[in-house]
Amino acid sequence: MIHWSPALATAEAIAAGWSNGPGGAFVLFDKNGIRASTCGGQASLEHGIAFTPDTPSRYASISKHFLAATLLLEGIDLEAPLRALVPGLYPALGAVTLSRALDMTGGLPDMMEVLWQQGLPFTAMLSAAEIDATLRRLPVTDAVPGTEMAYSNTGWRLGQAVLQAQRGLSYGVVLRQRLLDPLGLSMAFPYDEAEPVSGLATGYWRDGETWRRGRYGLHFSPSGGLAGSATDLARWASALMRGHGPLEGMLNRLLAPRHFADGTPSAYRLGLVETRLGTTRLAGHGGSLPGYRNHLLVAPELGVGVVLLLNRDEDPLMPALRVMAALVGEAPPMLAPDSPSGLFVAEDGPAWAELSPGAIEFMGARETLLATDDGRLRSVPSALEIDLLATSDTLEGRIGGVERRLARVPEGLALDPRLVGLWREEQFGVELSINPDGSARWPWAGGVGRDVTLTPLPGARALAWLTHAMWRHRPCLWLRPDGTLQIASHRARVLRFRKV
Repeated sequence: MIHWSPALATAEAIAAGWSNGPGGAFVLFDKNGIRASTCGGQASLEHGIAFTPDTPSRYASISKHFLAATLLLEGIDLEAPLRALVPGLYPALGAVTLSRALDMTGGLPDMMEVLWQQGLPFTAMLSAAEIDATLRRLPVTDAVPGTEMAYSNTGWRLGQAVLQAQRGLSYGVVLRQRLLDPLGLSMAFPYDEAEPVSGLATGYWRDGETWRRGRYGLHFSPSGGLAGSATDLARWASALMRGHGPLEGMLNRLLAPRHFADGTPSAYRLGLVETRLGTTRLAGHGGSLPGYRNHLLVAPELGVGVVLLLNRDEDPLMPALRVMAALVGEAPPMLAPDSPSGLFVAEDGPAWAELSPGAIEFMGARETLLATDDGRLRSVPSALEIDLLATSDTLEGRIGGVERRLARVPEGLALDPRLVGLWREEQFGVELSINPDGSARWPWAGGVGRDVTLTPLPGARALAWLTHAMWRHRPCLWLRPDGTLQIASHRARVLRFRKV
């Protein structure tokens, strides 16, 4: 039984909290269309414009499965290696199949973090050609393809290049011809944030007591570039569930099981994540750009779903889950009780995690942790599937398809002296200087540089603390056995420095 009234009441109670500042909209729908909606807050603080279900916003990473559907409709071979579809890649990246590039198991480094690690702000205006030129200089992958799930937008950037190379048409043109026009959707695919979108809500983030506008200068690509209203996104998801028009059978194709190289299943599919809420199977995806936070959830067997779009930097997953739980009659999700908070690290290599109440950050990737009957820590993944047993001293279990054991980092560690010195990365020519006092001079904005504090870890490792506007980045500096210093995060592990 579907419970529309309790779900709407839950959504209205959440939306009431947005009255003073930026806002958002919930839309509840089934296979036949929109059933209810509610909203609150403002789309523009500057102009005092209310946020409504028809207000265009940035979908961010919810955009991904639109490209996957387009590639499937175009008959692109997803099992072909990238070298056969896009010329000019180094052999390691070219050997990755398109399907692994899209299901996040290809080991492709995320370009935003690669650029950030070498000192380029994500607010810098970079074209697709400039990002592509950097991508084609990457000689290695983050990991052996098929061995782990590591979130990366690069596969979707390459998916756009595949469409152009194989069909001679831009993604925006094919998307409109194949999907948007036949379904009567008024979504836009802007090039970057500088391209105007009619009626677009402004994205905001909180800096202490002040709301600030979000910025993201990089070319969007299909990994997160679509803009549209909550109403249009709900209409799309409704058509996807009922298989309307060009979407006949498409949801099953997008959610077809994906596996790691060892045969174990992965929760991440083609731009959608499959998970469960109680006994109800869910599929969905989140989206995040500076000032925009969104989530889409559908229950395929029940034929219902929830869209939540926000132009305020707040977690959308738990509110969307609460409304979905009310809609399908499941118990509301509860955050995991207090766990052994603190910093944990693997015996060797760059893997680390930090636990806090109800959440985990693994190598920079943050996931919400929910309470379970067996006392384990599990995510309802916005991207990264996590299943851990935590004690006061260790975390053991599966993170992104990999069995891991992480031990608590002792207090009072000093920086390993082997890290001290001037380091140079030859591929891009950037330099990093590490000081005996545990500080470092990080490359930043050309020759400007930035002083950062390092958190020492056991075994010639340390975490750097990089911040830019609303986002932070904590890459691990790991002195490898070959004497190179690797800069590694969940999304990017390809930069290796040699001591000068």
